[in-house]
Amino acid sequence: MGGTTLVQHEPAAAPAPAETVEEPPPPAPAAQLGARRVRLVFFGLMLALLLAALDQMIVATALPKIVGELHGLDRMSWAITAYLLTSTIGLPVYGKLGDLVGRKGVFQFAILVFVVGSALAGRAQSMDQLIAFRALQGVGAGGLMIGVQAIIADIVPPRQRGRYMGLIGAAFGLASVAGPLLGGYFTDRLSWRWCFYVNVPFGLVTLAVVTGVLKLPRPRVRARLDVPGALLLAAASTCLVLLTSWGGTEYAWDSREILGLGAGAVAATVLFLVAEHFAAEPLIPLRLFRDSVFNVTGLVGLVIGVALFGAAGYLPTFLQMVDGASATESGLLMLPMTAGIVGASVIGGQLITLTGRYKLLPLLGGALSAAGMWLLSRLDTGTPRLHYSIWMAVLGAGIGLVMPVLVLAVQNSVRLADLGTATSANTYFRQIGGSVGAAVFGTLFADRLTDALRRELPPRAGARLPDPESLTPQLVHALPPALRDAYIRAYA
Repeated sequence: MGGTTLVQHEPAAAPAPAETVEEPPPPAPAAQLGARRVRLVFFGLMLALLLAALDQMIVATALPKIVGELHGLDRMSWAITAYLLTSTIGLPVYGKLGDLVGRKGVFQFAILVFVVGSALAGRAQSMDQLIAFRALQGVGAGGLMIGVQAIIADIVPPRQRGRYMGLIGAAFGLASVAGPLLGGYFTDRLSWRWCFYVNVPFGLVTLAVVTGVLKLPRPRVRARLDVPGALLLAAASTCLVLLTSWGGTEYAWDSREILGLGAGAVAATVLFLVAEHFAAEPLIPLRLFRDSVFNVTGLVGLVIGVALFGAAGYLPTFLQMVDGASATESGLLMLPMTAGIVGASVIGGQLITLTGRYKLLPLLGGALSAAGMWLLSRLDTGTPRLHYSIWMAVLGAGIGLVMPVLVLAVQNSVRLADLGTATSANTYFRQIGGSVGAAVFGTLFADRLTDALRRELPPRAGARLPDPESLTPQLVHALPPALRDAYIRAYA
């Protein structure tokens, strides 16, 4: 991963010996915050991170009820896509703004936007309103996700940062699996609107903690946001997310719409690189791409995003369709994966803090993730719950060992002035990996399901077959035994 020790690099710093940990003098904020105040700030930051990460998937299990009440079946996917898109686009913008004008004010603004968006989404009276307010939520969530990681780097010395990054990685993993579970619970017991209302009190508590306790110095540089770069990156991200969300579902892969989105993504990316070359304060400085640690962590983050969002998105559906679990039960059956992510993230963070080394963890985590994916590829109709629970725990442990190291490694390889920018870029790559991977997995799954149904269904089923577009676990398990078993085999 480019190094085994925790060394904060500065432009003129000599390379550290391979077997020792050298710490530079801590930045001003670390000196101003005592241990008790750091813990209090960290509590508020973790709460904000959990809320932002939970809302990526919390509406997944509530969507059938939402679209039924708001009459928006044709726009169902946009309730998730709008949030994911705006939060992803916001990551590098918030990261750069934090470097330029100070992270505390930018973070407070993000909390306010997230709370307002959540309250409005809970009161939405139409599907169009819900989509718009989810997009507003995402604008705030991008600032929460990046602000937490960058502020931790401001207030905690490099040698102590590992345990905090471990807990942050655990929060991301926990939220990705717990989101659908909480969404199902609120929908069953209260109302789908509580998926959004729950953010308001917790967001205000976070705002109060950050406002009263967090003290950070304001940067001395003159603020000049790279507006052309931000607009071009937003255009490239939008084209890419829409291409992978719509390709093979809304439109054929060779349709004019999809080809146009692909061309738009390429053109916007090229123009973004040109704009960054000439910008006085580039959104993502091109010099970062000369850092091998930045490049490797970005690539690994993208792959981990694919694995995490893909597994979290499709395993609950498998459990509902093949195992006959309810929406809430499928969330509970995902707990082994959650435990693996949380446990490995916390243990890995502690090991980094104790030893000062981190290169071995992503190597071990990558091997465990690959093993977990291979084991889960063997899922079948007769796989015992104990077996796939262990397999999910293996995958979770692999992801949990990798995630905290990525941000930590990139933060210790860049200049202090680029801290927020590099952190946001790393998180951006993971989010893009998650959105693109989940969409591509969905297309592959839909194509393979169609072929499998053609092979498995009885030849004389005829008009008794339900519309594949309306396939639900409840519908499948209510079919006659022969048809039900054929659908389950095809799904598996």
